[in-house]
Amino acid sequence: MKKLSYFLLLLFSTLNYSQSNISIGKKDKLVYLDSTWNETTKKKHKFYRIIRDYYLDKDLYKINDYYKSGVLQMEGTSSTKEGNSKDGEFIFYYENGNKQKSTTYVSKKLLGKTTMWYENGNIKEEGEFKDINKENGKNYKLNQYWDENNNHLIVDGNGFYSFRNKMDFQETGNYKDGFKDGIWEGKSHKENTSYSEKYENGKFISGKRTFADGTIKEYFEIETKPYPKRGFKDFYSFIAKNFNQPKESFKNKISGKIYIKFVVDIDGKIVEPEIIKGIDYLLDDEAIRVLLEYGDWIPGEQRGVKVRCVFSLPINILPMQ
Repeated sequence: MKKLSYFLLLLFSTLNYSQSNISIGKKDKLVYLDSTWNETTKKKHKFYRIIRDYYLDKDLYKINDYYKSGVLQMEGTSSTKEGNSKDGEFIFYYENGNKQKSTTYVSKKLLGKTTMWYENGNIKEEGEFKDINKENGKNYKLNQYWDENNNHLIVDGNGFYSFRNKMDFQETGNYKDGFKDGIWEGKSHKENTSYSEKYENGKFISGKRTFADGTIKEYFEIETKPYPKRGFKDFYSFIAKNFNQPKESFKNKISGKIYIKFVVDIDGKIVEPEIIKGIDYLLDDEAIRVLLEYGDWIPGEQRGVKVRCVFSLPINILPMQ
């Protein structure tokens, strides 16, 4: 089952290590990240981030992300030193060193020209992000598209789109003036399911998914995020009110942030809690306990099918006076 990853909050903390042959200055900050881009330990990391001149006051901070192998994965700038306020041009790379995508952020929003490439170096598409249209929600216009064999399928926003990835998923449909239009068809050979969706000038209208046994499920949203049955406000309030600091931790005045990751499964249950970064084993155990005590969620869905979704949550333990 495909996983979707959403993040309640992503914060970074300083780690004093070096990686590969990358130069890390005394004023820079190094952060280890897992496969879902949450902060983790050196032992568990899949990526790492270097924030240049972190300990200086600047208008823009240079952010570089790297694969575990040491190959550059992304380069860009942020208006905040934590790296979560993207501003300016960002370039992403495949692990073979080829460019994957070039795009621009303005005050954390994608805006302007975007270019994408295939892993083999061939150009894939050219498009542009505009201020989102409140009427239909669309903000990305596709101008040019080539398939992996360099056939120019979408010209000036018009043409027939055909895509197939390495996981044997395929999708086809028409573009009109830069947006999806008409009936689109998709198929996953791995999951043995297919879908048919209707678009009008880029706006998703409805879809039907057909399963291996012939069952058909209609849907009116391509993707829905999981959420607590009583809302996020209730969830945050429950965690805060029911977290009991152990006496030993209280006595030793232990404080800091606990980063915990968990899965909301297809039944809406919180499962597989994992401490990404802890501060004390007693506090870490308490974080897991209170999380598992919370009630059920409404599970997330993708094209009419319930899916497992990964969340991350920081729990702030304040110093006791």
